[in-house]
Amino acid sequence: MVNPLESERSCSILVVDDDEMLREILAVMLEAEGYQVEMASGGEEALELFEHRPFEVVVSDIQMTPVGGLETLRRLRLLDPEVAVILMTAFSTVESAVSALRDGAYDYIVKPLDDDEVRVTVRNALRQRLLWRENQQLRRVLRDRFDFDNIIGKSPSMHRVFALVRKVSRSLANVLISGPSGTGKELIANAIHFNSPRSHHPLVAINCSAIPDSLFESEMFGHVKGAFTGAVTSSKGVFEQANGGTLFLDEIGDLSLFCQAKLLRAIQQGEIRPVGSPKAVDVDVRILSATNKELESEVLAGRFREDLYYRLNVVNIQLPRLAHRREDIGVLAYHFLERYGAQAEGRVHRISRDAMKLLLSYRWPGDVRQLENIIERAAILAEGDSVEVEDLPDLLRTQGTRPRTPDLSQTPVQLDEVVRQYEVDLILQALSRSNGNISKASELLGVNRRTLSSRIQRYGIEVPAGLTIV
Repeated sequence: MVNPLESERSCSILVVDDDEMLREILAVMLEAEGYQVEMASGGEEALELFEHRPFEVVVSDIQMTPVGGLETLRRLRLLDPEVAVILMTAFSTVESAVSALRDGAYDYIVKPLDDDEVRVTVRNALRQRLLWRENQQLRRVLRDRFDFDNIIGKSPSMHRVFALVRKVSRSLANVLISGPSGTGKELIANAIHFNSPRSHHPLVAINCSAIPDSLFESEMFGHVKGAFTGAVTSSKGVFEQANGGTLFLDEIGDLSLFCQAKLLRAIQQGEIRPVGSPKAVDVDVRILSATNKELESEVLAGRFREDLYYRLNVVNIQLPRLAHRREDIGVLAYHFLERYGAQAEGRVHRISRDAMKLLLSYRWPGDVRQLENIIERAAILAEGDSVEVEDLPDLLRTQGTRPRTPDLSQTPVQLDEVVRQYEVDLILQALSRSNGNISKASELLGVNRRTLSSRIQRYGIEVPAGLTIV
């Protein structure tokens, strides 16, 4: 990230005043601060200079002829909407300067000028300008990262997903993204936002499974100072933070019915009420949500509100499991190797034939996220320029093929017991691979942390020796 303090010395400032002595004094003062300064004797000259060389900050008098400071401000902002313009004014024209703030001026300073005030105002304007530039660079990086070309897949099922994502990105419809954990639901949500008309506004993401009911309204709608014990300052909720942009509600299926009712009202009314506030706040957000649950089944079971489901599910994007699009495994593996091989000084750029066979035969319970983690690990461990079988986890070598199905002609089985034992074995492997870290183990298994903890408790799984579950 750029440090604005380190970048100030390279910034250029244009001083505009028809008083030659004043502009010379200002130029000398600002040059002494390390800035690059040019001068203009009036608005026309300033605009001509600006067309040939943009400036980060313009310090301009208001009272000039024939082109005054306010007209100069208006025309400068047509050339560069983000230019920081500081106006100099006499006491008699302060009202005009205040009005100019509404038209986009950064600030004003009153004559006779105070040297320290000028320095501080210019420094603050530069910092704002540099932070804006950095924000624009970051947005470009994010747009590039979430460009459609960066969503990898050549299978017919993924091509259908790409076509649908392109269409819904151009609209403002709410979208429900469904699929198992690890299939890339958040990547799709980012792609929709950064290719949408709202891309210049915030994308705010929140994991619904991590919000207890008692904090739901504060997290979603914010609170005012003193609303509850510990509310020492006012705070905006995610709806206000995303105003004008997109709100991504991950794991939406884990919300309780109590929270669902609160969320539905906010979406229907287009307004929220911060906790402790008597006033409602209008919000304009597009809702993207994601779930690894079958919400239609949840609706039928009474665990998810039907009216909320239809509000969220204007368009549904169903992401297929990696195991159901095996033609994408090799493409994704090389995509991740290109990314993480660079961290290994660019020396790892191939996957051996035997290693690829293992990747293609594995069932991928943790889906694309698990594949990414395994390729990252392999790129670190590889000795040469190629990922070999020994660079892959034992899990792939021992579970690379489907386990042998019991022969029912020889002996009957208890299906529930077979499934339970298989699930216990996988959970134990995931805990071992993650050194007892439930969050990492849940990623390997493609479930959320709450689900994994519940199953560990339900099956009475004993922690392997030497591990502590965290």
